[in-house]
Amino acid sequence: MKKEDNTLHRFESLSEAHRAFGLPQPVHPLISFINGEHYKIEPDRILQRHVLGFYKISFKPKLSGKLKYGQGYYDFNEGGLLFASPGQIIGGTENEGAVCSQYTLLIHPDFLLGYPLAKKIRQYGFFSYSANETLHLSEEEKETVLSIFRFVETELNSRIDDFSQDVLISQIELLLSYANRFYKRQFLTRKAASSGLLQRMEELLEAYFNDEITLSRGIPTVSYLANNLNITPSYLSDMLRTLTGQSAQQHIHDKLIDKAKEKLSATRLSVSEVAYALGFEHAQSFNKLFKAKTNVSPLEFRRSFN
Repeated sequence: MKKEDNTLHRFESLSEAHRAFGLPQPVHPLISFINGEHYKIEPDRILQRHVLGFYKISFKPKLSGKLKYGQGYYDFNEGGLLFASPGQIIGGTENEGAVCSQYTLLIHPDFLLGYPLAKKIRQYGFFSYSANETLHLSEEEKETVLSIFRFVETELNSRIDDFSQDVLISQIELLLSYANRFYKRQFLTRKAASSGLLQRMEELLEAYFNDEITLSRGIPTVSYLANNLNITPSYLSDMLRTLTGQSAQQHIHDKLIDKAKEKLSATRLSVSEVAYALGFEHAQSFNKLFKAKTNVSPLEFRRSFN
């Protein structure tokens, strides 16, 4: 039996990706717009796992995985956006390739050099969300997004001149700003389900700090919580910031301090022993975090009970 090849191919250039997917060469080497209404990509090519060396923003007219909570669905059904950043693995599942993208925008990082967006684009967490954390759009949101895509397509198919890059950069920034706004809306419309995730996260943290064997691994991480909640770390932190004003890391620290206060006030453990019992490798790190969160040292906090 032939051994399955699990090697991931990395596409460094847009031209290479276009050739692999049977598309005409891009009109610009660092940015391309693929209109799925004009070019059809074979499904087996979509399903092959690969890594891109550039950013990818796709609009799919139909999406699977619409969120169900109770007896109702909490997402819109007007299609949605998927984002991928350089180095991210794409493809490999039927859900990802079942419905082809209607529009796809590919942006090489070099296209952004010299613009503030080169740095800002890395701050958008949704570029590292997974396929099941897609942005679902309302009819109005869809029209807003599609109008930007059409503008980009028109600009790229027009004569490339000294102003083209500035114009395209401004449209990419606008698209990302709208995506950020619409994701915030999605977190809020999913509030009931998100509250359930928040409760499960609290239960995970409680169980972690009550399990001495688990604590031997060290302080719980955002990745640990996200993996157990079946979502990405970026999605978890962005969701929590929208709903609670705090990141996942801040929630972990708050739980840590609550547990530390319990041990400092109700046990005879030394400060160092409390630190190690909570998963810290060094007592100094525990002291620093505790004081930053409470404005008093662990010893000062303990003395207030005596």
